[in-house]
Amino acid sequence: MSTRCPSCKRPVLPREKNPEFPFCSARCRAVDLGKWLGEEYRIATGPAEVEDEPNAPSSHDDDESLS
Repeated sequence: MSTRCPSCKRPVLPREKNPEFPFCSARCRAVDLGKWLGEEYRIATGPAEVEDEPNAPSSHDDDESLS
């Protein structure tokens, strides 16, 4: 089974024979880096968790202190 370039899908020479591995060329490596820097790739994360602050005063508590 041969490895394929993640950028252009062409076959890739093994790491020992290819300094650009896992890409087939320096161009494909640069294209991939450009996509990361351009935020075309994203790492999936879970939904953001919102933490309630148990000791934080509510807006109602503020109204009572002003009376």
